[in-house]
Amino acid sequence: MGIATPIHLHFLRELLSRREHELQEELLAAQQGQRANLQAAETNEVVDRKDEAIRAQLSEVDAAEQRRDLEELASVQRALQRLDQGAFGDCVRCGEPIPLQRLHVQPAAERCAACQAAVERAMLGAP
Repeated sequence: MGIATPIHLHFLRELLSRREHELQEELLAAQQGQRANLQAAETNEVVDRKDEAIRAQLSEVDAAEQRRDLEELASVQRALQRLDQGAFGDCVRCGEPIPLQRLHVQPAAERCAACQAAVERAMLGAP
């Protein structure tokens, strides 16, 4: 583990725990919003195609936001597990320590910047 001190680890754990809580609350609020929208749609007798189209677009945006939040939540939870296992702060690809500055910006980072860039290039099909 390339993190300098227990104080850094405590600070990063707090960041991760806070973000985990925020994401869980956002996902819960989104679910409650969906239920409210379904109930409102069921009680609305007048069907307007324009309103339906807008509602469908908003629903797609909400679904995309929820997927993003779920992915980030899983990433944060994996980082917390790595902290518990003593493997936090090391790149999962090359094993080198992830710079503390990167972890302050992206506490759930699994890879160093070089390995992350390589993964992203591979996903895009770039050499």
